[in-house]
Formats: sequence, C-alpha cells, structure tokens
Amino acid sequence: MKKNTSGPRFKALLKAANITTTGFAEFLDTAPQNVHNWYTRGVPAYYMEEVARKLSVNSDWLKTAEGPKDAKHLRLLDESGNTFDAQAIRGIYTVIEPTDVELAFYKEAATTPGSTKTHVIEDTSQPIRLPRSHLDSLEINHTDAICAYMIGNSMGEKIEDGSTVAIDRGLTQIVDGEIYAIEHDGMLRIKYLHRMPGNALRLRSHNRAEYPDEIFRAPQIEEQNIRVLGWVFWWSTLNKRRPPVPFL
Repeated sequence: MKKNTSGPRFKALLKAANITTTGFAEFLDTAPQNVHNWYTRGVPAYYMEEVARKLSVNSDWLKTAEGPKDAKHLRLLDESGNTFDAQAIRGIYTVIEPTDVELAFYKEAATTPGSTKTHVIEDTSQPIRLPRSHLDSLEINHTDAICAYMIGNSMGEKIEDGSTVAIDRGLTQIVDGEIYAIEHDGMLRIKYLHRMPGNALRLRSHNRAEYPDEIFRAPQIEEQNIRVLGWVFWWSTLNKRRPPVPFL
C-alpha cells in the first residue's frame, strides 16, 4: 500500500486557490484544526475523494503524487448552482462557497400507522434552504437549525397557517415573550413562551381572542412531555389571495 504523502500538495492547492484553512473546513463541514493537521499528516483516506473532487485533481495524484494531476471527469457548482466541467478552468482551482444552508424538516407523524398518537420526526423528503447569511447574522450554528410548518391559526396575523418556520435548537433557554417551537406530548406547537414562578410555563398565542393563555405547572410539564425544541428565528408567509387587477 502506497504511503499517503498528500499533505504538502493539499496545502499548495489551497494556497494557489487562495482558500483559507477555515474556509475549506467550513466547506467540508469539519473543524479548521482538522484541515490544518492535514498539512502534515495528509488528507485522511475517508476524505480523499471528496477533497480531490472539490480541488479538481486526481485523488491518486493527491495521495501519492503519481499519475496525472488533472481528473478526467469532475464537475463543480457555479454561484447559481449550475454545473460545469472542471477541466474548463485548466488548472485554476476554485472552491465556490455555498450561499445557502440546507435545513432538515420536521413534522408531526403518527407513532404507528393508524394511531392517533403523534410524535415529531424528521422528514428527509423535503429539506428547506435558507441563506447562510441569515444564520450567520444571528450566530446560529448551521447544524442546530431545522424547519417545520405552522399548523393552525393560533399565531394568525403573525405566522399564518401553512407558513414554514425555522428553529434554532441551540437556543432552548426561555427568553420571555420570544417565539419557540415546543413538542407537547407528541404535538408540534409554535407559541410565545413566558417563565412563571415555581418553574411553571405560560404558552401564549398571537391570536389570543380565540386561544387563551395556557399555564402549565412543573408537574404538568413533566406529565405532558412538554419540551422546548428551540427558538423560532424566521418564518415565511404566503399571501392567501392574489389581488385582482382592476380595469381589465
């Protein structure tokens, strides 16, 4: 088995492309220290193909310096998400920073087919994308962000029924008056939360005319399996009606 001597070549490729250690680490979703270690230890075998593909080189060349440097069949993404042949850039190694973050989507689902009891699970069939800048501006760890649908009109005029909401699972500590997603005995709910004496919790709807406040004492919170999923930091609202154009 040939020795992995990729470290110096990997470092040189990043330097030629003017890519920082931190920037490449974020692109691979790993720690900057890991990438820095590769300069001396070499790119790990389980990352070799992905790193070579992103830098438009042959993985065998990257690992051992043997064989052709350029890969035969590589494709990269441009800023619009379109693919193009990596050979067209003829040795200029460019990594395009992704501008969006893909968020996992969560929903209520029956615990067993036909059951009326529900729980909150991930739906892998429909991830949601948000601009990376939205999360960065709020100092939200990308891996902590998830999405869900608003169900019902309890938050009406603020967050309409059917809206997509984004949730920061990294912020579960309650800040009075902020909007949170909670799982309530298997039910996904979006509410304003307020702390109350005795470790009690008040759930408040935006549509208070139809949905009065709910107060849960500490024993009830435990008995009814109430847990805070995270802080709601973004939501989309689709207008329910397209306005008619007059005089047509």
